[in-house]
Amino acid sequence: MATNRARPAQDADEREMLNGWLEHHRGILVWKCEDLTAEQLRRRAVPPSTLSLLGLVRHMAQVERGWFQQIFLGEDVPDLYDSSADDDVDFNDVDQADPAEAFRDFERECATSRLVVEQAPSLDVLSKQQSPRTGQPFSLRWIVTHMIEEYARHNGHADLLRESLDGRTGYY
Repeated sequence: MATNRARPAQDADEREMLNGWLEHHRGILVWKCEDLTAEQLRRRAVPPSTLSLLGLVRHMAQVERGWFQQIFLGEDVPDLYDSSADDDVDFNDVDQADPAEAFRDFERECATSRLVVEQAPSLDVLSKQQSPRTGQPFSLRWIVTHMIEEYARHNGHADLLRESLDGRTGYY
């Protein structure tokens, strides 16, 4: 996956701006994982946390699928990882996970999400699924903004994990 971390233009319209920031953060997560071995990607570098870079990639692939396909489109697609025994299986079950497969899943889910956003007539379109908290649907604008927030939070984790592995720092 290409690690395009370009920021959106400062004078972009809303849709271009939101898509640009989402792409920027997707690229940062991939960049934080570049040039690492499978062992390093799996390493839980900040005990007692179970977070690892591979777990973050797996988690964000599932989050992409969950928000854009399952919630926004209302599609009956299965989760990427069976969470029936462990709600955090995407984070916790990395010891035998194949990093190449995880990155393929991540890229596929991001590509599908891009298409969902591209094909929507506007950011005002509402999700097919409702919030379990409010009973109301989500606008696509809310979902894209939430995804930026989700990546930003986890990219902070990724930054610390990467630094603990080999000292590499930087955000963009």
